[in-house]
Amino acid sequence: MMDLKNLRSALEQLEEERGIPQDKILGAIEDALVAAYKKDYGKKTQIVRAKFDLNTGKTDFYQVKIAVDDSMLAEEATGITGKVKPSTEGLTLPLPAEGEALKLKFNEDQHLLLADARKIKKDVQPGEELVFPLETKDDYGRIAAQTAKQVIIQRLREAEKLSVLAEYADKVGAILNGKVQKIERGNVFVDLGRTTGLLPYEEQIPGEHYHQGERVRAYLAAVEETPRGVNLRLSRAHPKFIEKLFELETPEIANKLVEIKTIAREAGSRAKIAVASAHPNIDPVGACVGQRGIRVNTVINELGGEKIDIIKWAEDPNEFIINALAPAKINQLILNEENREAAALVAPDQFSLAVGKKGQNVRLAAKLTGWRIDIKSPEGETTDGAAEFKVEPSTEGSTLIQ
Repeated sequence: MMDLKNLRSALEQLEEERGIPQDKILGAIEDALVAAYKKDYGKKTQIVRAKFDLNTGKTDFYQVKIAVDDSMLAEEATGITGKVKPSTEGLTLPLPAEGEALKLKFNEDQHLLLADARKIKKDVQPGEELVFPLETKDDYGRIAAQTAKQVIIQRLREAEKLSVLAEYADKVGAILNGKVQKIERGNVFVDLGRTTGLLPYEEQIPGEHYHQGERVRAYLAAVEETPRGVNLRLSRAHPKFIEKLFELETPEIANKLVEIKTIAREAGSRAKIAVASAHPNIDPVGACVGQRGIRVNTVINELGGEKIDIIKWAEDPNEFIINALAPAKINQLILNEENREAAALVAPDQFSLAVGKKGQNVRLAAKLTGWRIDIKSPEGETTDGAAEFKVEPSTEGSTLIQ
């Protein structure tokens, strides 16, 4: 037995808490009631509608038939003889292709010949619907109630999925705030309020640990529609997470006076960002660093101590590569622009600084600039036994801001 009157408060709660409009939920309930009615009292081929009164809990059922004339019927269906295949259930007639006549197979559960239809309504036109009240049934039985319940749950999930898609589709590329809901196999599920986001293990900053109930900020990398619902993929390791953090901390970036051109990042360890100014009187590096380093330090703290090198972007590749290799001092830079290769000559005491720990400095510089970079020191004056270090400009971990 299904108590329809108790549904009203539940519908109001779903609209308030999940943002699903009542008319969508009401439509799902009416479809469910139709399915239950036809299961016990009607035929599958009938066109049945239900009108559910949210105030009284009363449900009225109607059967719909469409008036058709001979010109609308397929030849083999004219005359209504023999066994005919039911047409697709629907509430309105399908529209024919341009230049084609509408042809359908007659189904007595869905159609009325025009002559018979005009005995009921004199001015009825071909294609018009006629509505007939059906006997109201209050006792659907256990199986019918379960059928209605499953349809309602399915429609509510669909409505909620569309609602979540509409809310978050425009937020891709933004920073979201949430609370750690649970952790499973290294993946962190983040409660965002109306829905849950997924922070996969590979999108986390290495060395970070999360605890249930902890507040966390993350970059919304993608909104994916799956059979099981909407998947919000979060990231704290994405290079653009740094860009968005600087945008929050630096008004000059938010106001488009300073632009982050490229980012190269090895999450949890070190990042390099190249910045440029649209105004000659604004120092882009100084704007990002902030007074006494307050802006860059705020970003570093959010990233758990990850080092950030802020360098000035330059259109001239010679200047840009030299800036990208900072803090090392470059004595001479030889460019092969055709192959986008650069040889940086440094003093022996600058070799380790230019290369960086395990090659990190030159590797990030190559990612940032998109050039293959060789670090060389004068022959016979090597540091740590190395006179040359080569690195390819891998794009992994780097982002070109368009």
